[in-house]
Amino acid sequence: MVLVDDHRMFRAGVQAEIGRTDETGVDVVGEAGDVEQAVSVIAATRPEVVLLDVHLPGGGGVEVLRRSASLTGAADSPVRFLALSVSDAAEDVIGVIRGGARGYVTKTITGTDLVDAIFRVSDGDAVFSPRLAGFVLDAFASTDAPPVDEDLDRLTQREREVLRLIARGYAYKEVAKQLFISVKTVESHVSAVLRKLQLSNRHELTRWAAARRLV
Repeated sequence: MVLVDDHRMFRAGVQAEIGRTDETGVDVVGEAGDVEQAVSVIAATRPEVVLLDVHLPGGGGVEVLRRSASLTGAADSPVRFLALSVSDAAEDVIGVIRGGARGYVTKTITGTDLVDAIFRVSDGDAVFSPRLAGFVLDAFASTDAPPVDEDLDRLTQREREVLRLIARGYAYKEVAKQLFISVKTVESHVSAVLRKLQLSNRHELTRWAAARRLV
């Protein structure tokens, strides 16, 4: 398995929790903290499963999936992806599943359940945290693709993450703590979001996000 997450301490925690091969059967053969590293490590190791964070520097989990499409679709020994994220937003779930991931679980999952999910994905099953399966069923119930939200597409993955937390009522300091970034960086992201969406203040931003069910 390859573990992809931009937080080094989180990777260390997952490694400590499930990386004891003799106990769990999971062999962590590589790690990566951004898109470029992930694509390189995955191509070099050809793991059975990639545990993939949705929000990564360099384009996010969807970009990793796009650039690894030839490995995902390999006829023999395909590389399978399981998304693991703090986000439970429908747009994130649907985005990586459309990109080729076999499942999506949130970081509230227990170590035991995560090991089970990894082996199920390795066997070709689709695995989702309970409430997330509904997003996927709704999205694929119609043969028509959901309409593209051009405004939302202007935002980077990190800007969307900040937007969602701000819209949920988090203070800048709380957002910074959640995302392991500085308050000044949060302020910069919020300014960029307001500018790109042509909004004037936090109240308008919250209404915009609520209208799109991002909170």
